[in-house]
Amino acid sequence: MLETFQLSTKWKNALKLLPQETVLSQAEFNALLDTYLPKLGGQQRTRITEAAAIAFYHQQTDWPVVQTLVCDDAPQFKLLTDSIALCWVHEGRHYKKLSPFIACHQKALDQFLDDFWDYYRDLLAYKYSPSEQTAAQLRSEFWKLFDTPSGYQQLDERKRLTLLKSSELLYVLEHPELPLHNNPAELAARTMVQRRNISYATQTLEGTQAWDTFMSLVATTRKLGISFFEYVRDRISQLRNIPSLRTIILEKSSFLPLGLSWELE
Repeated sequence: MLETFQLSTKWKNALKLLPQETVLSQAEFNALLDTYLPKLGGQQRTRITEAAAIAFYHQQTDWPVVQTLVCDDAPQFKLLTDSIALCWVHEGRHYKKLSPFIACHQKALDQFLDDFWDYYRDLLAYKYSPSEQTAAQLRSEFWKLFDTPSGYQQLDERKRLTLLKSSELLYVLEHPELPLHNNPAELAARTMVQRRNISYATQTLEGTQAWDTFMSLVATTRKLGISFFEYVRDRISQLRNIPSLRTIILEKSSFLPLGLSWELE
């Protein structure tokens, strides 16, 4: 990861003086950096800390390591998982930002957007009925859609950028269980952002933990179709008429083909 972050050889050699294969808290790690690399710049320190955190995440065994992340193409998501599947809705937004003034360019963009979302619907259909033949056809159509010049320079430049992300955008052809967008995660984060905008922030660690716990419960019960009010009342009254959320999640997920294509490999 330090190679990927392009850390200089000088700092990589200095890092070899730190304890190896050792689990450290953030405070302990920062103390070691202060001792052994006191002249380390702010940007290099951030990169080293990120690399250490990601490396620890991948080797720890307390929590399952996520294999694939569905996200936009922001650089901070790189290296977190073995594979990344890019969100098609985010990709489509790049084209919505184009503002052609010439009539023929407007027509070219409108036609392309129609073709873009038609292709998106074909991917959705593939998810429910995958086959090697259909996957090969969709790969061919992908290159035809994004590699055919339109005569509108800005559109063609944007299409070339999409072509560079073909493997991440078409990862769903290998694993049809993957969603084509990450809107549910975006909407879940929006609830927390709205709460923060109203209340700004907590003042204690206990307040932060309580806030996170209840916001998580609100989001989880909503996704499971359970009334949050009824759930809290059931727990406070100790009636236990509503099963644990873990039990409900396991029951609902048992009907989904999650991870099936990975198991077949």
